[in-house]
Amino acid sequence: MKILLTGSTGYIGKRLIPVLVEAGHDVVCCVRDPKRFNPPKSLSKNITVLQLDLLDQASLENIPKDIDGAYYLVHSMSSSGDYKSMEETSAQNFRNALKNTNVKHVIYLSGIVNETELSKHLSSRKNVEIELAKGNYNFTTLRAGIIIGSGSASFEIIRDLVEKLPIMITPKWLNTKCQPIGISDVLAFLSKSLFNPKTFNENFDIGGPDILTYKEMLLNFGKARQLKRKIITVPIMTPKLSSYWLYFVTSTSYKLATSLVNSMKIEVVCRDNRINTILGITPLSYNESLKRAFSKIENNEILSSWKDAYSSSGLNFDISEFINVPSFGCFKDHRIQTINNREATIDKIWAIGGTTGWYYGTWLWKIRGYLDKVFGGVGLRRGRTNPSIINVGDSIDFWRVLYADKTEGRLLLFAEMKLPGEAWLEFKVVNNKLTQTATFRPLGLAGRLYWYAVLPFHGFIFKGMLKALTTDN
Repeated sequence: MKILLTGSTGYIGKRLIPVLVEAGHDVVCCVRDPKRFNPPKSLSKNITVLQLDLLDQASLENIPKDIDGAYYLVHSMSSSGDYKSMEETSAQNFRNALKNTNVKHVIYLSGIVNETELSKHLSSRKNVEIELAKGNYNFTTLRAGIIIGSGSASFEIIRDLVEKLPIMITPKWLNTKCQPIGISDVLAFLSKSLFNPKTFNENFDIGGPDILTYKEMLLNFGKARQLKRKIITVPIMTPKLSSYWLYFVTSTSYKLATSLVNSMKIEVVCRDNRINTILGITPLSYNESLKRAFSKIENNEILSSWKDAYSSSGLNFDISEFINVPSFGCFKDHRIQTINNREATIDKIWAIGGTTGWYYGTWLWKIRGYLDKVFGGVGLRRGRTNPSIINVGDSIDFWRVLYADKTEGRLLLFAEMKLPGEAWLEFKVVNNKLTQTATFRPLGLAGRLYWYAVLPFHGFIFKGMLKALTTDN
């Protein structure tokens, strides 16, 4: 069967592709920016790439007519303040585009929406479900709460809180109940629902066997990591203060933190588990899901991470817009150093950021990251998904990967920190020489003043980093 997959570069989409291929399907991967789509080569025979923007009706005309099924895995809650309108329009455009295809079944992954009063985020999910259900195809909605898996936003936020704070003064919404589910079970429900008549034109809540408060989830995480943690809930934290608390302590963006806080005040507990019987699935417990996530992290087997989504920075852009580094009206720090061992230098470049750091003046990088968080930026807390592998579109601390070719020896990064302008950092190995170039395109007078203010620091930070990258261990 030919399956159309939206959200192919997202956390769920990346993991669903190999599951669908293994089930014998050919997958049409819909991406807005093909340059940041990096599927394993082993899957290339069974997938095709389709450039598509759900807000651009003209691009939707490229959807193949002979598709049999489709997944709608698109969410926009941290990309815009008006995401509810964007999500509604996207759903309508998608539904209308499918009228011209042979699609028999569409599956939408939503959130649990059983309360009468919903947050803006959950209300938008419900609205998307209503719009998609109007199509002339069989439709299934799977509603999930907190998804636990290596690289998931929920898991990483819990991890940040527990591993960084021995004592937590938290808002009262930590006593809200939820029903977490492991990522492996989410994928099982998504794949086994496809073309199953018993799921047609129905909506199901999917969750694990445990109903826990957010406080219990944090404490259980601490036990699993053998960390003693004390949590004190207070009634005085406003939603705005709670959002700032979550933003500063964890790696989440402020927009995402705001959406999450508003949703965490609402119970997300399954109505029933009839879908388990229909599909023959026995979901993992919360603790079992944690163990699996830890195993993936320890073995560097994180297939996808929410941090690599553009929403982790709060920005909304295509890589193609910045792949060509400008020169006119820009300031540059350009350095060249002869190298003795090309492979060793490239390996160092490909390990940059995250736990490795930036090789020189690490404390200054940390200060810059802290200042970025204070002014509403991403800071350094995103780290990186894999310690040695880099793909286009990945996040590395407060940078976004625009170009990465290890064989060629070239890595190009774009800054997602708060700046009065735009910045690029490029490493290029040619003829046994490493060229390291930092480019800054200032925005107005503030941008020019910023460049000259940090120029003294660039002098020894970039010099020291270049020396460290070219020195044999």
